[in-house]
Amino acid sequence: MSARVKAWLEILGDLFWLRPALVVLGCILLAQFGVWLETAHVAGYDASSPDTNWGYSGGAEGARALLSAVASSNIGVAGTTFSITIAALTLASGQMGPRLLRNFIRDARNQTVLGIFLGTFAYALMVLRTVRTVDEDPFVPHLAITGALVLALVAVGTLVWFVHHIATSINIETVVDAVQRDLCEAIAAHTRDEPGVAQTDPAPTGRAVAATGGGYVQAMDTGVLADWAHENRARVTLRVRPGDYVPSGFPIAFLSPQTEGAEAAILGAVTLGYRPAALQDPEFSIRQLVEIAVRALSPGINDPFTAGSVVDHLGDALCRIAPRHLQTGVVLRAGHPVLVHPVTDYDGLCDAMFHMIRQNAAGSVHVLGRMLDVLARVAEVETRTDRTAELARHADLVIAAARRDVADPSDLGDLEDRHRHFRATARVAAA
Repeated sequence: MSARVKAWLEILGDLFWLRPALVVLGCILLAQFGVWLETAHVAGYDASSPDTNWGYSGGAEGARALLSAVASSNIGVAGTTFSITIAALTLASGQMGPRLLRNFIRDARNQTVLGIFLGTFAYALMVLRTVRTVDEDPFVPHLAITGALVLALVAVGTLVWFVHHIATSINIETVVDAVQRDLCEAIAAHTRDEPGVAQTDPAPTGRAVAATGGGYVQAMDTGVLADWAHENRARVTLRVRPGDYVPSGFPIAFLSPQTEGAEAAILGAVTLGYRPAALQDPEFSIRQLVEIAVRALSPGINDPFTAGSVVDHLGDALCRIAPRHLQTGVVLRAGHPVLVHPVTDYDGLCDAMFHMIRQNAAGSVHVLGRMLDVLARVAEVETRTDRTAELARHADLVIAAARRDVADPSDLGDLEDRHRHFRATARVAAA
């Protein structure tokens, strides 16, 4: 599957109306099927017969009253469900950041709940239109009406479950854990067991290929582009990576030598959109976690415990990366590099994780101390000296911020002790 198709599928996942629409369509088809079974007498089955009727057994007037009650109640509950969802989105936007709304909107469970209520409403309407009294050539679809009763009972259970789900989903620890799972999946997808070929060219050369429109890089089909470059004996050097914003007319790649059809191949391999996407961007989930921590550290919320929890989860991500190798951005074909593209390195990941939290945690002894503890634990797991040096750089930045902003001598002394512990741990790990 191409990267462009995957990007479109991810966009479809952000459409809150898509799953409810599919559920409603399924319920409409189910209603038509139930009415058809009533009239077709498949395999001699007659739903109106007393011997075979195990569901609804009333007449036309009772059927109309029952279906009307099911339809009216479910459309009312659907409106309530939508209002609860909007309230949860408002709370999440205010306390955790607007970029976290994507996680709630993409939640298939919230979409399915709304679809069940709307689908039951549509089912009842579709069956209601077929009920006819004695004056109208009598017809009562007993089987389809029984289906409406079943759907109504399912809707009752769904409502109880939805209240529980929405109450737990807005819990900050639940949100952090969900984003952490996305981050772990991104780490597994963007790291490898063996090291790749290192980049050696100091600067890109050749013909520049400019973007025809602006937007965020959502996905890059590097495999297809590498195959094209190999077939045309060319070398492509991309200048952007997923998550970068590309202004209109900006040169996104250099090609050497000049080859016919290069612009179409390169622009076709880079998918731009109006917002960043998590599809190929390993820093996407990191930015979401950092936003939660920064919001928690704002004066209006002042929740250092949440910021400390985020730091713990970020440390877990670094420990998962420790035994693995990050991508180098060099794609080989027949043993020769045909495509070079920028990727996130270890320094960039650490910067994305810790810079903004440290800058907004000035004076928060709890968060600064938690950062030093987490860095020490990661250093104990990490075996590469270059990565340990990067962790030491961030530990030094944390203690520098503490010396500048922490006024209490006992608090500062505690942070100094933690920093010395980090240094001792890093030396033992490097030995």
